[in-house]
Amino acid sequence: MMNNLKPSERILCAIDTVNVESACDIAGSLKPYVGGVKLGLEFFGANGPQGFQKVSQNNNNIFLDLKLHDIPNTVAKAIHSLMPLEPKIMTVHTAGGPSMMKAAAEAATDAAHNVGCQRPIIVGVTILTSLDSDDLNAVGYQNNVSIQVVKLARLAKECGLDGVVCSPHEIKLIKEACGPDFKLVVPGIRPLDSAKGDQKRVMTPYDAVRLGADYLVIGRPITQSEDPVEAARKIAKEING
Repeated sequence: MMNNLKPSERILCAIDTVNVESACDIAGSLKPYVGGVKLGLEFFGANGPQGFQKVSQNNNNIFLDLKLHDIPNTVAKAIHSLMPLEPKIMTVHTAGGPSMMKAAAEAATDAAHNVGCQRPIIVGVTILTSLDSDDLNAVGYQNNVSIQVVKLARLAKECGLDGVVCSPHEIKLIKEACGPDFKLVVPGIRPLDSAKGDQKRVMTPYDAVRLGADYLVIGRPITQSEDPVEAARKIAKEING
């Protein structure tokens, strides 16, 4: 059960670098203190599957955050092509629509069976935490952030996704709408003594978990700390209250 996770196991450290050696070092050093590490577009674009595999040798709990968004067949084939890497979590964009999300969920099951690995958690990206209501209006969304996020989360669940990525401020609304077993991967987490950076909708680790977050995506407060291991330990203590 997600609720039985230890505080440290809820932390997914975002490794925002293109340097493979640096990524391997921090992934390895943090392995006993976090639930996994996140590799995104910047790292994967620079280093590809080979870079991913090098990091996975140091920490095999990897959140591969590529935010797949294309026609259903292309997304399904992309998931099949990525499954030999055995990621722990993968993302697709909920804006890709019902057919795409269903194809993603089905592809994850089929591909994991073909490879003989554990099926990754497939979560849908709702609204990026760098966006606020003004940004949504600018790109044509009529709903405010919270209404749009809950709408997308419900759709993701109906389409067979395991959960969504959302800001901490939508946690309670989504848990009420989609139930306690629907997994929430939550960026926009900033410990009490950290700066917001480019995130507009943020919350402390303790408050996010108290509301029902399953995983917390935390990058710079750990990776840019003088002592990343101590920073991760401190955040785990903060989660624990």
